[in-house]
Parts: sequence; structure tokens; C-alpha cells
Amino acid sequence: MRPLISTTDLAAALAGPAGDRPVVLDVRWRLAGPPGAESYRAGHVPGAVFADLDRVLAGESGEGGRHPLPDPADLQRDLRAAGVRAGAPVVAYDDADGSVAARAWWLLRWAGHEEVAVLDGGYAAWTAGGHPVSTDEVHPEPGDITVRPGAMPVLDADEAAALARDGLLLDARANPRYTGETEPVDPRAGHIPGAVNAPFAGHTDDDGRWRTPEQLAARFADLGLRPGEPVGAYCGSGVTASSVVLALELAGHPGAGLYAGSWSHWSRNPDRPAATGTLPG
Repeated sequence: MRPLISTTDLAAALAGPAGDRPVVLDVRWRLAGPPGAESYRAGHVPGAVFADLDRVLAGESGEGGRHPLPDPADLQRDLRAAGVRAGAPVVAYDDADGSVAARAWWLLRWAGHEEVAVLDGGYAAWTAGGHPVSTDEVHPEPGDITVRPGAMPVLDADEAAALARDGLLLDARANPRYTGETEPVDPRAGHIPGAVNAPFAGHTDDDGRWRTPEQLAARFADLGLRPGEPVGAYCGSGVTASSVVLALELAGHPGAGLYAGSWSHWSRNPDRPAATGTLPG
């Protein structure tokens, strides 16, 4: 399954035989609210199941960061409750920039589930295309997915620091947070020394649709990525960095590492250095 699916292709898949229809996960979420569940109740892709970022796609906030990886047993329970079946397709969507849907894509891939895609353009593209919406409460048949963590590479703090020195570590946050000009959420401002700023907003166009593989490849080349060079990504809490990993795969650079704890984990330790300014440091 390709990492992206169009609204037209999703609509066709949902109109197909019941046993072949994908599980659709509505993962709408906003840092400042309102809760994504409210948007889901107001209207969603027919048959979609709501999956909350904080409760399903991440573990409890704490020493591991604001959105650490969930416990595999908890993730398996929640994915089964959403109807995810072994080997069956899953499609995730949000209503913003695709980053939360990319987190769902990455997490399922990490869990060993290959058949997963992000809806290109998200919920806005779905409604703009004239596709039906529903307010029905969805009660899927329980799935049977077995979570086998480790299918996508995860970086710890030391590995992220080493990659910033010896490969290419991309910081997905907006430039003012990268430079240390502002830090509205985490304990300290700045970035991991050696990391290169690659704001996640650059992966999609003004309509929220993902840029072409050629455009993404050119973007990463401009950021200094060389063929075969080890590459990884981090952000504030490991969510928007997932969109960097997805964009890299679309651009022909699969297997990028994700520093799941990201800056929310790094900045908790005062012994870890923080660079500021526009240069990697």
C-alpha cells in the first residue's frame, strides 16, 4: 500500500465489498483545542473510527516526552477496538497539515502493519470533493492485529545527537522554535546541535495536499541530504517529525529514524546542550 491515498480512491474502496474496505481512523487533534472528538461527532468519513492522539497514538506524557510511544499492549488493545485487522488496509486522516495522520501512519508501520496510508488533503479534501459525511456512532467489529514493535527505526537521545554529527538530523519545528527565538511548550529553547531545520509545513501545499515526490526530493536535497546518507527527524514531541519520515519515504528515502521523545525529551535534561540561532551549531 502506498503511503498516500486520494479521496477518490478511498471513496471507491469504501464502496467495495465489505470484507475489503479499509479501516478509517479519524485522528483530528489540535494543541489548543477544541478536542478532535467534537469535530468527529459533528461529521466524519462514513465508517471512520475516532482515535485520539493523546490516548491512542501516544503514551502518557512524562519523562519520555509529551507524546512518547504507547505501550505495545495498550496500542494493540486500542487498534483492535478500532477494528484493525492483520493484513487489512488502514487509512488515517486529520483536518490540518497531515502531521497527526502521519503519526498514525508511522505508528502502525512501527507496529509491523504495512497496509496503511494517509488521506491526501485530509478531511478538507474529502468534503471539498463532495464525498458523503456521517454523524453516526461507529461500533466496528473487533480486529485481530498483533502489534510487533520495531519495524520502523526509533532514535534515542544519544543516537539523535550522533546522527546530527555524522549524518543528517532534521528538526521539523517552525523556524522560531528551532532558532530559540521562542519556546512556548518545552523547558528550554533551541535545537539539538548539528540539526538542520526542515519545517514540516513545507511538505504540503496551501490546500494541505502533499507535494509530489519530485518536489520533496528536491527539498531534501536542498537541505543537504545526500543519496544513501543516514537521516532522521525530530520535532517538539515526535508528532510532526512523523510527517518528515513520511515525506522522506515519498521522496525515495525510506527508513528514516524518528527521535520519538524529540525536543520535549531532550530539553528535560539540563546536561544536554542546546544550540540557538539559524545555523546547525
